Amino acid sequence: MDPATLIGIVLAFGALFAMITIEGSHVTAILLPAPMVLVFGATIAVGIAGGTLRDTVKAVKALPGAFLGKTTPPQKLIDQVVGLAEKARSSGLLALEQEADKITDPFLRGALQNIADGTDGDELRILLEDEIATRTKESRNAAKFFTSLGGYAPTVGIIGTVISLTHVLENLDTPSTLGPMIAAAFVATLWGLLSANFLWLPIGSRLKRLSDIEAERMTLLMEGALAVQAGSQPRLLGERLQAMVPAASGKSAKGSKGGKTQKPSSEKPLKKAA
Repeated sequence: MDPATLIGIVLAFGALFAMITIEGSHVTAILLPAPMVLVFGATIAVGIAGGTLRDTVKAVKALPGAFLGKTTPPQKLIDQVVGLAEKARSSGLLALEQEADKITDPFLRGALQNIADGTDGDELRILLEDEIATRTKESRNAAKFFTSLGGYAPTVGIIGTVISLTHVLENLDTPSTLGPMIAAAFVATLWGLLSANFLWLPIGSRLKRLSDIEAERMTLLMEGALAVQAGSQPRLLGERLQAMVPAASGKSAKGSKGGKTQKPSSEKPLKKAA
């Protein structure tokens, strides 16, 4: 679990409440039901209107991932692929079908099953690239939904303020109430800006980043699976995959070389599938 988004949002609202307290005001001054209902309700409504119902459902399903999404360390993926390469060289490509049954990741499992079935390397690459593109497009659509809410919210807040100011102008004959009414009118604009910059835009950015990380993960697995199919030597495959990820994401390529030396068994000829 990577709680970056949750921590950031909590700190942002904490800073807001700290400012309100330091100013000598009270949180209840901005917790007015009417402007909050308009800003949140209308923003979500126009967000739905700007896409399809399927987009909205997908975005709602992706929302928990923005707070609880976890990422797999690249080194763990590399070690897994290298292990599969060693298995293929010692037992043949058909052995990957048994290994696929033990893998929970549907992307890698499908790749291994296709390798065991004897799918051509070029066709397998096209198939996996298409799957990566489709998954990335769907996750990007979810990110776009929340980013669009971040664009609508400030304008909706201004609409709420204009409505409230219209009500203020209707009560100019009671000067004693004008101050509180004007202050309440600007709460709608405040919540429009707050919801956009403290919620919707960060969530959209987070989902986009998670989409990029997932695409990188699947690309790494794709290159590894294709190399296993081609009979790449496990140690060299590990170094090649290590070179595809930043050093800060896992062990450096030098650290990978300094690890356990591959046994001579890795030099066994690859048994081709029947």
